[in-house]
Amino acid sequence: TLHRLPPIPDTAPEFVRDVLGKMISREGDQLPVSALPCDGTYPTGTTKWEKRNVTQEIPAWDPDVCVQCGKCIMVCPHSVIRGKAYEETLLDNAPATFKSTNVKDKDFSGQKFTIQVAPEDCTGCGVCVDICPAKNKSMPSRKAINMEAQLPLREQERENWDFFLGLPNPDRRSLHPDRIRQQQWQEPLFEFSGACAGCGETPYVKLISQLFGDRSVVANATGCSSIYGGNLPTTPWTKNADGRGPAWSNSLFEDNAEFGLGFRMSLDKHSQFAAELLQKVAGSVGDNLVDAILNASQKSEADIWEQRERVAQVKEKLQGVDSPEAKQMLTLADYLVKKSVWIVGGDGWAYDIGFGGLDHVIASGRNVNILVMDTEVYSNTGGQSSKATPRAAVAKFAAGGKPSGKKDLGLIAMTYGNVYVASVAMGARDEHTLKAFLEAEAYEGPSLIIAYSHCIAHGINMTTAMSHQKALVESGRWLLYRYNPDLVQQGKNPLQLDTRSPKKPVGESMYQENRFKMLTKSKPADAKELLAQAQEDVNTRYAMYEYLAARKLEMPNGNGNGNGNSDAMKTPEKTTNS
Repeated sequence: TLHRLPPIPDTAPEFVRDVLGKMISREGDQLPVSALPCDGTYPTGTTKWEKRNVTQEIPAWDPDVCVQCGKCIMVCPHSVIRGKAYEETLLDNAPATFKSTNVKDKDFSGQKFTIQVAPEDCTGCGVCVDICPAKNKSMPSRKAINMEAQLPLREQERENWDFFLGLPNPDRRSLHPDRIRQQQWQEPLFEFSGACAGCGETPYVKLISQLFGDRSVVANATGCSSIYGGNLPTTPWTKNADGRGPAWSNSLFEDNAEFGLGFRMSLDKHSQFAAELLQKVAGSVGDNLVDAILNASQKSEADIWEQRERVAQVKEKLQGVDSPEAKQMLTLADYLVKKSVWIVGGDGWAYDIGFGGLDHVIASGRNVNILVMDTEVYSNTGGQSSKATPRAAVAKFAAGGKPSGKKDLGLIAMTYGNVYVASVAMGARDEHTLKAFLEAEAYEGPSLIIAYSHCIAHGINMTTAMSHQKALVESGRWLLYRYNPDLVQQGKNPLQLDTRSPKKPVGESMYQENRFKMLTKSKPADAKELLAQAQEDVNTRYAMYEYLAARKLEMPNGNGNGNGNSDAMKTPEKTTNS
């Protein structure tokens, strides 16, 4: 006999069960106003209570075939695939069906490893299976992770998931964040969102939450990411066991960049004031501790951990100190730990409506990180053409195929000379994406990451969408590069072109997407002409970037600001990175 489960388990917190549960059941009208938060803030980490069970198939892990590369964890749009290394003794009370194997990574030799799927939160997109590089030699049609019927596995995998969550997360200080196989053991603080199955945006958002989430502040522009990121009744942004997680808020298309800049300015002012107060209470906490805090580098996970320990010591020493400075210091001490500001949105915001604000923010020189998830179309608002839409694509307001080329947002940002700029595509080169995120956050100034994000609005097979990104890069439709102004100080060209020259015609990948292919049916002559122009766009753009990346900076005066004059630049042999 089948029976309907309650919308929220009885084990959920009272507010989640009695208030959010009512909304999920579409009984929100029955809630009195007094039941809602008076200040408009809602608890984070509540998507984990929904257990939507929307898919008929979920991925199942085969530990005997797995190479433990971490790719399936990285591309999962809803954070339902997790990996951990742990001591073997922790398996003593494991469920009978819980899977584990020996860790292959030598840094964790002697430990056990598990990849676990959240069966009731998975959307069944299958992207993980598509990108898995490990094939079963005895059964070539199967890989290290394979789609299986959800219903027969639901109960056992629910128990396995709960046990997995109870295993301790690896110490972040012991992980190499520049290696995907270890970095993906970092706990995601963005999980189980309401994004489309196979979404191309959420893996980037999740990556931010893994790398910097316990100290990040996120300004989110209106769009898909604000809907799946902060849509009631539940919230995917969450916190770790220490209660730390991203602080998130949404602003409008037209002012989100300035909104995020305000975060940075406020945080800087708070940390400056905290540093001043710390020196005033040095007699109570000790000069050595004050010097250690004020001179801490805070560049690595270990640095951040040590700074938090120092701040905790300050708080402990100031307990009971009856002075205005000490009391105020207790409210501001946490600002002495470095915060990571992220300004996040789509191409409709960054290329179009919010471009003026974005330009203002990168020109400010302040230390903010900007992530543009480029779907090349207004996705959430109805599929309208944006300035990021490439030539020949069909969209609203471009029913006959967009007649003009795509705006080059990255090149515009590079003209300032002091902005870190990267163009990435996770499905094409995941390690390049990870490197760009780490470099961008480490850069002391404005950074801009433009991330190709496939979208259901493209009219594509979402299961193979990550693999399809490779085709875009191989044809030159999407370039991979990093522009790092810090290289100028070393006398090096700041632009690193990380893409090989295009080896496939653009038509091969374009006509795998309905947004281009439909024009061949409605207006074949126009489609043919626009295709030729699109190919010329790609050829011209690659040639320009190849030329810029090959130029060698010579700075006789040793003063580099990224804007070298032509007399100080020579063209050597091609120096692109493959």
